[in-house]
Amino acid sequence: MSTLSGRVDPIVRPITAKDIAEALALGLRDFQANPAYGLAFGLLYALGGIAIIASIAALGMSYLAYPLAAGFALIGPFVAVGLYEVSRRREAGEDISPGMLWRAMRGRSEIGWMAFVTLFIFIIWMYQVRLLMALFLGINASFATFRDFFVHVLTTSEGLVFLAVGNLVGAALSLILFTLTVVSFPLLLDREVDFVTAMITSVRAVAASPGPMIGWAAIIVLLMILSALPAFLGLLVTLPVLGHTTWHLYRRIVTPM
Repeated sequence: MSTLSGRVDPIVRPITAKDIAEALALGLRDFQANPAYGLAFGLLYALGGIAIIASIAALGMSYLAYPLAAGFALIGPFVAVGLYEVSRRREAGEDISPGMLWRAMRGRSEIGWMAFVTLFIFIIWMYQVRLLMALFLGINASFATFRDFFVHVLTTSEGLVFLAVGNLVGAALSLILFTLTVVSFPLLLDREVDFVTAMITSVRAVAASPGPMIGWAAIIVLLMILSALPAFLGLLVTLPVLGHTTWHLYRRIVTPM
């Protein structure tokens, strides 16, 4: 099968749970070999989360902390692009430096389009949160503190419905974004393909191994939630390990040229 430009589409291989475990081991090894880069990207991501939460607290909108923290995880694949490049260079035996990482990421214009897709889904996430709040909690729903919001959601029937529907919609959006990006970001960094081809390849990868890939998505969600609880500081380690692992998983999914 070939693209419109005449280039051959990437060949996708099925994977198993063993591949995920081995990719995790390699991802941890990459982090241990280059901890400074991993911690730098993890810190950048954690500070972004802290800044968002601090901003909504200053605006008196602390009740949005939970949906914002959940939605913030959606942009993780884009933030981790630099980590994919660290793993790629280490695998190829190439030098690693901040300047080289920056030039590699800037040299892939299609990554910018994938970042736009990621941001677009994040915006959809936040709009649907406000819509669901208006539908189930009232069009002028507002809470003085996150605790007030939390108590209302867990102790009222409309709050429980809001929580259930919101989590279902959020899970659906997260699955869509995972399906579109799990392979596309590392593929765009590795090869000269357009972002549409990258997304299609990512969808094909999930379709080829639905069980293991959904399992990998569940691992990511669980680790991201646990990492966000201690003021996002757990992301200092979790993000780089997941990022490096994603690169090695990509290598097992997409056949080398």
